[in-house]
Formats: sequence, structure tokens, C-alpha cells
Amino acid sequence: MLVNTTGSSLRGRDLITLMDLTREEIDFILDVAFDLKRRMAIGDMPRVLDRKTLFMMFYNRSLRTRNSFEAGMTQLGGHAHDLSPSAVYAPALPGEEQAYTTERIADVARVLSQMGDGIAIRIYGKPTGWVVGKGDLIIREFAKWATVPVLNMEDDLYHPHQALADVMTMKEKLRNLEGKKFVMSWAYSGSPEKPLAVPQSAIIAASFFGMDITLAYPEGFDLRPEVIEFVKKNVDQYGGSFEIVHDMKEAFEGADVVYPKSWTAGRLLPQYPAIPGYGSETAQWDKIKELFEKNKHWRTTQELMDLTNRAIYMHCLPADRGQEVDDEVIDAPYSVVWDEAGNRLHAQKAVLALLLR
Repeated sequence: MLVNTTGSSLRGRDLITLMDLTREEIDFILDVAFDLKRRMAIGDMPRVLDRKTLFMMFYNRSLRTRNSFEAGMTQLGGHAHDLSPSAVYAPALPGEEQAYTTERIADVARVLSQMGDGIAIRIYGKPTGWVVGKGDLIIREFAKWATVPVLNMEDDLYHPHQALADVMTMKEKLRNLEGKKFVMSWAYSGSPEKPLAVPQSAIIAASFFGMDITLAYPEGFDLRPEVIEFVKKNVDQYGGSFEIVHDMKEAFEGADVVYPKSWTAGRLLPQYPAIPGYGSETAQWDKIKELFEKNKHWRTTQELMDLTNRAIYMHCLPADRGQEVDDEVIDAPYSVVWDEAGNRLHAQKAVLALLLR
């Protein structure tokens, strides 16, 4: 199951963003995920990670990510350590150390590499001072120094494991994804503190599979330019199409998949590294909140779903009910959010089995 040239190319690798993988590698991960899901259903789970250890560091809250990684390690015969940053010397970038409260990431990564088989990290938002890209920088600093795989459990730019589960779910429900209209839409939330990771990773993932991608958001909620350029290049290579619209109703028309989710107005936050013409020097939360309140009508309703091609409704969860989405939508038969959440376990087991074995 796990041995071929593609599988061998993944062993010992980091997974920070799907942009670092090829279509063939993503297909192989998904093949293994489907196989592990089938084997779990009949009680035939291979213990390919017997006595392997994954160190998990959560700077942010987590339900699906924490439990799917921990359960996945257990089911494959390994063990996951939960290393709360507040319970250890906080890993710090060079120049940000504080005596007896922090420890340089270079040192932490090399120590953990001596004791276990993988390091997984979630960090975005408040722990980075809302400097967009700093969480990604911290994870890449771990990867630079670690001699074991480093896994991104969500930073401020990317959430690759959620995206793998998203594609897995779409394949289960739609089979062939080529030519299907995939809508990644902004949706209103009462909280403006939402990273860009999910929408960016969702359109990256869809661009590998020949989907017709529509990215919808109100003015001011642009995604990072390097992600948009990657998606455009991928569409040229793998087929499909890509468009940006600023009307939710227009986006939903004829859609096969809709994925309405809130994210912050990144242009009004500091960026690392600085991007000319994108981002600001200081966080402008007052303006961000004004943008959110101005666009309360970006809400997923049954009326919008009626415009689609009997689309499936997706969300990474937690969803802000009554704000991002109405109950009658998220609880409808066409909502696949629970399968999507469950597939986090299987997609991540595939990653763990291939990278840590």
C-alpha cells in the first residue's frame, strides 16, 4: 500500500503548504487516505507508526485538528505529545528571545528531533501579533532546523491538511472534479479575527483538479497575491478556470460546491514579508470591523443555495451559525460538513503514514 516511487518521495518531507507538492503526490496521499478509511471500516488498521512520536504545539484553540492528529497517531500505532507553548519555554525567532521564558526555535527543533519522529504546529493571529505571514515563518524556521518532518496544522497563510480533507470529501460526493464549479466565498462573521489559511488552501487544492474556481468576496478582502498567481498557473497547467467576483449571488449561480467562510481583511494588517501595495504597517482593526459590518448580507441562505446546481455545502468548522450560515443550510442533507470533518482523520493518517514511517 505504501511503497512506490511517489510514496518514497514523501518520506521524511515537511508539509507546510500544498504548493510544495505535485499533483501526483497529492493523488497518492488521497489514495492512501481512502484506503485507510476503508480499512478502518473493517477493523484492519495497519500499525505503520508503531512506537513513533509526534510532538504537537498548539498556539491556538483546536477541536478537529488536535483530535484528528492525536487519534490518527494512536490508530497507526504511534503516540502524540501535546506540548502547550505555555507549559514549555516558548519557541522564539532569533532576536525575540527573553531570558528564562523563551528558547530559540533552532534549539527546540533540534532537541525534539532527537526525541521523536515529527513536529506539528498551529500558529496564527494573536500569538504572532497579527502580522500575517509570521506564523508561516515560525513553522518554516522549525522546518529549517528539524531533522524530522514538520507539519503545518494551520498557520496564518495555509491549512494543507484541511484542504486535503476538503478534496477527499468532494471526490466522495462528486467523483470526477473536472469541470465542476467550486465557489470559495467570504461570509460574514461577528468576529473579524479570521486567518486567510482556509480560503487560500481551498483554492490552491481545487486548482490541481481541473475545477472551475470562483473566488467571491466583498471589496477589501483580497487574498495574498502569491496565492492568486499560483492558482492561475495551476489552472493553466491542469485545466479548469479561475475568476474573482464581488457578488455572492453571482458566485452561487450554477455552483456544484459552495464553501462560504469568513476571513479577515488582510490588506489592513501588517505582512511578513512586506508586500508592496498589499498590507499596512499597523493593524487597522477599526477599519476591518467597519468592513465586516458593512457586509452582513454575505450570509449563506437557502435562497442562495437554490441558485446552485444542487451544490454541496462545505465548511471547515466551527461555523458561525446565524452569521456565516443559516441553520437550515448547514443542517440540510446537502451539507457535507460532518463528512468533511471526519475526513480530517483519514487524510491526516495518510500524511502521517507517508511522511513519518
